[in-house]
Amino acid sequence: MRIGIDAMGGDNAPDVEVQGAIAACEFLGDDDRIVLVGDKAAIEPHLARAGEAADKMEIHHASERIGMDETPVEALRAKPDNSIGVMSQMHRRGEIDACISAGNTGACVAAAQMYLRRLPGVHRPGIAIVTPTYYGPVAICDVGANVNCRPQHLYQYGVMASVYVSAICGVENPRIALLSIGEEDAKGNELVKRTQQLFRGDPHLRFVGNAEGRDLFRGSCEVLVCDGFVGNVVLKLMEGMAEGVLRAMMEEMLTSVPEEAQKIKHAAGGIMSKYDFNEYGGAPMLGVGGIWIICHGASDHRGIKNAVRVAAGFAKCRVNEQITELLGEQGRADE
Repeated sequence: MRIGIDAMGGDNAPDVEVQGAIAACEFLGDDDRIVLVGDKAAIEPHLARAGEAADKMEIHHASERIGMDETPVEALRAKPDNSIGVMSQMHRRGEIDACISAGNTGACVAAAQMYLRRLPGVHRPGIAIVTPTYYGPVAICDVGANVNCRPQHLYQYGVMASVYVSAICGVENPRIALLSIGEEDAKGNELVKRTQQLFRGDPHLRFVGNAEGRDLFRGSCEVLVCDGFVGNVVLKLMEGMAEGVLRAMMEEMLTSVPEEAQKIKHAAGGIMSKYDFNEYGGAPMLGVGGIWIICHGASDHRGIKNAVRVAAGFAKCRVNEQITELLGEQGRADE
C-alpha cells in the first residue's frame, strides 16, 4: 500500500508530518510506502533525521500550499500545484492508495470530489469521527464536509457511518440516531423530520429515533447523524469540554487530597489520552471514490502516525466496497 501525506497541511508542517510519517513506519509492511507531498526543499531537512525509515518514504514535489483561511475551490484553481490537489490527482491515477491531510478541510473535500468523484449512489461525502464514551465508541457523521444538507444526505450518512463503525470498531448492527432538539418525533426542524421518515422507511437499519446532545455519552446509539455545521460545533465543543472539565477535576482533587497527587495525575493522563484527537489519527471522508483521512489542523506527530493506521485499516476492511454494495443492493441512493 502507498499512502500519501500532505506534508504542507497542518499548523506545524512539514515537521509534524515528516515525524509522524517516520513513526508510522511501524504500521507498514515490507512493500508499503509513504509518499510525502509538498515542497521538496522544505521536507528534505526533516526527512534527513529518518534514519532507516527513509527507505520507506519518498517525496513528490508540489510547489504550492493552500492556507487554512483560503476559499477551497478558488484556491484549488488558483494554485494548480498545491499539495492537496496534487495528492488527490495521484490517488486518482493509482500512484497512491490513500490521502492524509491536516490542511484546509474544505479544500480536501473539494479536491476529493473533483478528482476522485463519489462512490456510486452517494450524493454527498461526509466526514465521520469515532468518539469514545463510557459505553463504547460512537461514530458522528457529518462533522464538516457538508453544511447544507438534504434529507437524503443525512440518511446516507447513517448508512455509511454504520458500515464504518461495524467494520472498524466491530459493532454489529449499530443503532443509528438523528441529532435533534428533543427525542420526540415532532421535535426538530423540517430537515430532521423528513430525514426521520427515510430512516423509518428502511427496515434494514436499526434506527432508534432522535437523540439530544447529551445522549451522545449515554450509550443510546453507536451512530449519530447530523449536518456538517452542527457536527463540527459538537466536535469542537467536545474537545474543549473534555479538556476544561478534566482540568477542573484535577484542580479540585489536588487541592482536596494533595498526598495523592501522583495517582491523580496518572489517572488524569489516562483519561485525557482517551479523548485526545491525536490518538484517533483522523476522520475518514465517507462516500468518495478513494481513501481520504482528514486530520485536525493542530495534530502532532502522533496524529499523523495514527492517521496512517486508520487509512490502512480502512483499506483492509474494504469500507468503500461495503458502502457501495449496501447502497446498490438495497437501492438506498434513490430519492
